[in-house]
Amino acid sequence: MRPPARRGRRLALPALLSLLTCSLAFALVSKDVKKEVKQSKNLEKSGISEKNDVDLKGIAFVIQSQSNSFHAKKAEQLKQSILKQAADLTQEVPRVLLLHQLAQQEGAWTILPLLPHFSVTYSRNSSWIFFCEEETRIQIPQLLQALRRYDPSKEWFLGKALHDEESTIIHHYAFSENPTVFKYPDFAAGWALSIPLVNKLTKRLKSESLKSDFTIDLKYEIALYIWDRGDGPPLTPVPEFCTDGADSSCATTFHSFLPLCGNPVKKKDIFVAVKTCKKFHGDRSHCGKTFAILERFLNHSYDRIAWLVIVDDDTLISISRLQHLLSCYDASEPVFLGERYGYGLGTGGYSYVTGGGGMVFSREAIRRLLASKCRCYSNDAPDDMVLGMCFSGLGVPVTHSPLFHQARPVDYPKDYLSHQVPISFHKHWNIDPVKVYFTWLAPSEEDRARQETRKGFKEEL
Repeated sequence: MRPPARRGRRLALPALLSLLTCSLAFALVSKDVKKEVKQSKNLEKSGISEKNDVDLKGIAFVIQSQSNSFHAKKAEQLKQSILKQAADLTQEVPRVLLLHQLAQQEGAWTILPLLPHFSVTYSRNSSWIFFCEEETRIQIPQLLQALRRYDPSKEWFLGKALHDEESTIIHHYAFSENPTVFKYPDFAAGWALSIPLVNKLTKRLKSESLKSDFTIDLKYEIALYIWDRGDGPPLTPVPEFCTDGADSSCATTFHSFLPLCGNPVKKKDIFVAVKTCKKFHGDRSHCGKTFAILERFLNHSYDRIAWLVIVDDDTLISISRLQHLLSCYDASEPVFLGERYGYGLGTGGYSYVTGGGGMVFSREAIRRLLASKCRCYSNDAPDDMVLGMCFSGLGVPVTHSPLFHQARPVDYPKDYLSHQVPISFHKHWNIDPVKVYFTWLAPSEEDRARQETRKGFKEEL
């Protein structure tokens, strides 16, 4: 009788294997379902979802523009690109705002003073305020897809995250024990605030004035204000907010190039003055020395020299790159160019170009300044701040370029510098200045190739 029994066991083996396979498959499916349910619950808790309905009508775009004619034109081109994409998608035309047109107040560029306006104007009909720079390229379909992951009824601060590699003077050595823990947005990639967060910040701004005297690194200081020592949301990194554009899913990209709007300005059209200290030259202090330079340039140099550049004796600068940049500016306009800082902007202060990174003046700007009565209140006054105060009184705005740097390369995140063609850095402290120059600023074949590409590059905007 054993053979039949044996044959029965053989017949049962495939059935047993089938049963085990089905059980295993069911277990795996159950595990996946449980995993999906858990992920869904986590997403619900975090406010992230794939099903939030956001259309262009729910986004107010704010381009961080400037009033200088070159920058205003670039911002207008980006605005038209956004509107064209909206038309191609047959969506309702979104609101696209140019920052320099929103308010005439000196501190509008710092954005925080404008949040009450955004709250009143857009809180009923919008879900997001999306900020970007004039050179940010935006792919509207990908942007909508990215924003739909976040519940707009919650407080969100979105962007591409930067962090300090080490504690730095430009951030007052904050988070010195671990500088990488604090994240702040790279403005070039765009950043967004949900309307509930805008409303919360507005309420706070109305109850307490902005306390900081100086605005040094706006992107960092905005993140610090929003975070509010842990009482507010930290920056949430969004992978679709990009600067390199290598990923096809990017909603934003940023084209790294040195602006070139024609032939580079000739060296003979640039007058360079180096400020040095009493130990090395003369007996004038900062402000007195600077105004002496301004007087000499206007009254004793050839009229055809269009530009004056004033640098410190520890400023590292690429004159060849400056020649390219200046091709985009009209020297017949009053241009005061460099890295923009602010003083007392929450209480009616002024903007100024920080001196260490280099200050660039058109002849017309100097003519207007010296024709006024505005001068140093003392020879040893901080010249860059006095100049900012004078130009503010004359209605001449600071023109900001992030390519000028008040600090050393090590004081900035690598991701931030990776999409720049820098023009200057400042300070020789704990670095080899020659090495820094040849690493970051010296003319190279790459520079020349980049400019040739730029010349032949047809603008998409």
